[in-house]
Amino acid sequence: MINAPLLIASANGDALELRPTGSWTVVNAATLEQLSASIAPQLARARSVTVNMSGVRELDTLGAWLIERISRHLAGGGQRAHIVGAADDYIDLIEELRQVNRRRNPGPTERKSIADRLEMLGRAALAAILDLSVFLQMLGAICLAAVGVFRRPRSFRLTSLVYQIYRVGWQALPIVVLITFLIGAIIAQQGIFHFRKFGAEAYVVDMVGILVLRELGVLIVAIMVAGRSGSAYTAELGSMKMREEIDALSTMGLDPVDVLILPRVVALIIALPILAFVGAVAALYGGGLVAWFYGGMSPVTFIARLHEAISVTHFEVGIIKAPFMALVIGIVACSEGLRVKGSAESLGKQTTTSVVKSIFLVIVLDGLFAVFFASIGM
Repeated sequence: MINAPLLIASANGDALELRPTGSWTVVNAATLEQLSASIAPQLARARSVTVNMSGVRELDTLGAWLIERISRHLAGGGQRAHIVGAADDYIDLIEELRQVNRRRNPGPTERKSIADRLEMLGRAALAAILDLSVFLQMLGAICLAAVGVFRRPRSFRLTSLVYQIYRVGWQALPIVVLITFLIGAIIAQQGIFHFRKFGAEAYVVDMVGILVLRELGVLIVAIMVAGRSGSAYTAELGSMKMREEIDALSTMGLDPVDVLILPRVVALIIALPILAFVGAVAALYGGGLVAWFYGGMSPVTFIARLHEAISVTHFEVGIIKAPFMALVIGIVACSEGLRVKGSAESLGKQTTTSVVKSIFLVIVLDGLFAVFFASIGM
């Protein structure tokens, strides 16, 4: 082989000259590794090293990295390799590899100073302000789009709305019914198990009814919608952003908020109260079955006690919260989707962020509503 790689080492006192020749490419990877390992003893004794690359006929990333590895081996001992004779085509590749993995990772025992901690706090505050501004911008854009629809009702995309309701509402019914049924059954079982010690099994009906209608029913459904539909919204819009489809809509004179975001948010606002109602019914049904088979309470007794324990107010408190939770989920999901950059990693990161933020804000919103309704006596 005319281009077989070689590595000739010539020592002159403490100075070492290395003359690589031939083809330093991935085809000869095994040979190049052996050549690099064979000069390790001479590198250890050398004070200065010169790498003369005038004899190299072919060079790719692997070959350039092996030469850079020799230079870094010397740098660990305080020396540096001087590379001479490299062809112009190879200089850029060598310089690029010289910058790879240069940043030193902080040690595990390195303690952060007060200034570092203040910097982290400042960055966290700026990130929170940025998230709030993005949320408010999206809310304002949706409100403007809604005003435009009221002015020109024919501009609203009804077909898209119906399709989105089908996706986030009808297709979500099975999982919502299953999960809420199980949660209602678990609450009833645990209530009967503990209340039985005090002879107060009948109050399980009060607990299940009030918890499901006021708090847990709508909260669990909203969390499920955030994880199911919110993540789907973010992934869809993020994929469209990566493929520049959203930019194409703007180029054609169409507002992405009108075309993509408003139908999705309105579909959530319509579907979530319906899902919350169905979920509450399923949870009460699950609690009634457990009370019947586990607690010995007949369905007639359960329904009669439920009629005494709950009122329309409890139902209203739960349903009123649903549209606001849907609005928060839709805004967060769509805004995070539009923040996706041009990589799959960014898409996964923003989808995860969307779900986490949505669930957090839904719980916070539920707590605020609980304080508000308590203050007005509901």
